[in-house]
Amino acid sequence: MPHTYQYPRAALTVDCVVFGFDGGELQVLLIKRALPPFQGKWALPGGFVQVAETLDAAARRELVEETGLTNVFLEQLYTFGAVNRDPRERVVSVAYYALVKLSDHQARAATDAAQARWFSLSQLPQLAFDHAGIVATALARLQGKVRYQPIGFELLPEKFTLSELQQLYEAILATQLDKRNFRKKVLGFGLLAALKETRRAGRHRPAQLFRFAADKYKKLKQRGFNFEL
Repeated sequence: MPHTYQYPRAALTVDCVVFGFDGGELQVLLIKRALPPFQGKWALPGGFVQVAETLDAAARRELVEETGLTNVFLEQLYTFGAVNRDPRERVVSVAYYALVKLSDHQARAATDAAQARWFSLSQLPQLAFDHAGIVATALARLQGKVRYQPIGFELLPEKFTLSELQQLYEAILATQLDKRNFRKKVLGFGLLAALKETRRAGRHRPAQLFRFAADKYKKLKQRGFNFEL
């Protein structure tokens, strides 16, 4: 039987910070809201959690409904509960961040999103609600986590060069890395499988391609392997 409560309760939502990498800069996927509040403003994909679904299921459903993204790396980030964060009612939001390979996912708008578009992290428009703060929190988490867990490979194509890998880390950490030390470090982990393929970039000589040995990493992690960059 349905239950009624004497006291009002807060509504629950999920919001998703979706990061991508275009080879030079970090990108964030935003949707333009088709409905009030903040109609016509850019925001993070997300929405209300249904009574019979888990938080993770709600986050993945909202990504599909508002952006068309499926099968992406998704991790819970933080809970945002400022009293006046939503003008409609008392709303608590559980935020997630996702990492996607841009070449593998075509974003499209749906449901209450008028448009879905990738923006450079350095040139984000003014965001609805408290979403600017959520993006900042997600970036801080990503910057910390890539130093001790190889989640950065979720942003790269299956085959990549060492230069592309270094450019990714420099984009995430917002700093320049020494080329020789970086390559020595990442190759020393033994987690990059060298391929018999090369890729030419501009006038430079062809560079060898690698792939991330995910299965090997899982086995090493079970033995206590520590990835620390």
